[in-house]
Amino acid sequence: MSITIVTGGASGIGRSLAARLAGRGDTVIIADIDAAGAAATAEDLNARSTGKSFPAELDVTDADAVRDLYQRTARDHGRLDLVFNNAGIAVAGLAEELALAHWDRAVDINLKGVIHGVDAAYRIMLEQGHGHIVNTASLAGLFPMPLGIPYTTTKHAVVGLGLALRAEAATRGIKVSTVCPGFVDTGLLKTVNAGLPETGMSSKPGAEDDSGAASKLYSPDAMAADIMKGVARNRALIVAPASGRLAWRVMRLSPRLAVRLGRFAVKGYRKEHGLG
Repeated sequence: MSITIVTGGASGIGRSLAARLAGRGDTVIIADIDAAGAAATAEDLNARSTGKSFPAELDVTDADAVRDLYQRTARDHGRLDLVFNNAGIAVAGLAEELALAHWDRAVDINLKGVIHGVDAAYRIMLEQGHGHIVNTASLAGLFPMPLGIPYTTTKHAVVGLGLALRAEAATRGIKVSTVCPGFVDTGLLKTVNAGLPETGMSSKPGAEDDSGAASKLYSPDAMAADIMKGVARNRALIVAPASGRLAWRVMRLSPRLAVRLGRFAVKGYRKEHGLG
């Protein structure tokens, strides 16, 4: 069974991935900046899975900490087979509402956090001659999504990173896949701009969940199932759900139409918030 690391593994898609990996017998390092969440997830999975789960507190913006965890895992278990660089945050709002702090946070976590994981894992896998790196981007990495361009920018970069590295890595026996989820019912949507200046799209602490809207979102478990299937098939891009694949198809066939659809969303937002 595989020796696996999942960043952002204490919640959302990461937790669902960890559950599936542990369920098939893998050894899973559940890495998250939320140490208590990682520990609780590991305890839960160990109680009901055949695999072994271990929690690890990890800030993916700390390159040294990422390298140390990945190297320690490979050393302690003899190898590192599979890595999910999955940790990320949501940043949203019109460009004129955003401060440089929004850009910096998005780049530090969504892009540099992935780069840190790729760099650490790839060096280990080059030495051992095998492995699979899976980076989480977003549908926003394939479609020109407005109202959150720092997020969209970083996710486009992760897609480019994954596809280019895949071409290099294939000659060394290493696989690289990039995950592009559409709208998934995770806590990410409830922590938009967390710790950052507010915009009209910032999540409000204590706000009631819109259960009707949430019920229309894809579940983390379904997304994890799609990811695992794509990883097994060594897909370059894993895009789900079906509505996400449709949006991707629209973008490939008519970028002009994709941008026009984005304009409708921007107009609605400006009208709702009285921004003219």
